[in-house]
Amino acid sequence: MQIRRWIFAAAAALLCAAGELCWVWQSGAVQPAQGEFIRYVNFNIPYRVLNEAMEEDCRREGEISWISILAGLASENGAQWETYSSGDASDMALRLEQGDAVEENEYFSYYQQAYQAVLGGLLGDYAEESAEADSTVWNYQYGLKGFLPIAAGFDYSDSDDFGARRTYGYSRPHLGHDMMGLTGTPIVAVESGTVVMLGWNQYGGWRVGIRSADGKRYWYYAHLRKDRPYAAGLEEGDTVTAGEVIGYMGRSGYSATENVNNIETPHLHIGLELIFDESQFESDNEIWVDIYPIMQLLRQHRSACVRDETGEYTRASEFLEAGT
Repeated sequence: MQIRRWIFAAAAALLCAAGELCWVWQSGAVQPAQGEFIRYVNFNIPYRVLNEAMEEDCRREGEISWISILAGLASENGAQWETYSSGDASDMALRLEQGDAVEENEYFSYYQQAYQAVLGGLLGDYAEESAEADSTVWNYQYGLKGFLPIAAGFDYSDSDDFGARRTYGYSRPHLGHDMMGLTGTPIVAVESGTVVMLGWNQYGGWRVGIRSADGKRYWYYAHLRKDRPYAAGLEEGDTVTAGEVIGYMGRSGYSATENVNNIETPHLHIGLELIFDESQFESDNEIWVDIYPIMQLLRQHRSACVRDETGEYTRASEFLEAGT
C-alpha cells in the first residue's frame, strides 16, 4: 500500500511540475457487452451499510473492496438489509481477508457486478492540490473520490423521492433524486467522465448527461438555470473531472419550448442509469436506481468552488485520480 502511495504521489508531482492536468477517456470503454448481461438492479443498500463497508475498505486502503463486502452480505441476506447489524460489514471484511469462500455463493457474482456498476467510480486513490507558501503540494488520499453534486458552502435539502409520482406529460415514477436549493448554486460532476448529452429536454429542461469512464454509469443532471445553465465553455464530448463545475441549479423544464421555467421550486434533479449493454441506453429497458443513500454518503466529500468577476464558478483546487 505504501509503494502504491509513493507511485501515485510521484505521478501527481510530475503533473504539477508540467503545469497541467489531463484526464484520459478510456478508449473503447463504452462497448456492448458480450453474451448475457444484467437487465435489472434493485439498489436498496441503506446509507449506514454503505458507510460501514466504505470504512472497512478505507481502513485497508482498497485491499478488501467495499463492493466485495456488500456483495458478500447481499448474497447471504438476499439484499434484505433490515437484518443487517452494526459490525456485519467488519465481519464480512475479515472473512474475505482470511480467504473465507464467500465468493462461491451462487449470488455473489450478480451482486458484485451490480454494485460495481453503481459504486465503481466513488472510492479509490486520488490527490488534491493545495498551496503551501510559494509552492503547490499534492495531498494523497484513499477514500471517497466522488463528490456531492452540490458545491461546498451551498445549502440544500432532500429526501428519498425515488419512485414518487410525476404527472407532466404523462403519469410516471420519478426515476431520480431531487436536491432543493437556490437558483445559481454551482453543480459539480459526481465522478469523472465524458459529456455525452447537452441541451434542452422538455421534461428535464437544460440538462447534462455524463458517462463514466467504464461506460457503466450515466449521470443525468437536469432543471439547470435559465439563460446560463452550463459552466462556461462546456460542450458535448468534453471530459470532466469529479468535482468540476458543470452547471448551475435552476427550475427550467416542463415545456416543449426551449429555455422556459415551468418548475416551481429551484432544484437539481440528478439520476443514475446503469448500462451493462449499449442496447439498454435510451431504450425501453433502462435501469435507473435510487441514489439517495449515495447522496447521503457523498455529503462527506464536497467540492469547494470560487467565483470570478464574471459570476462563473470553478473548483478551488485541482483534482487527480489514480490511473489518469
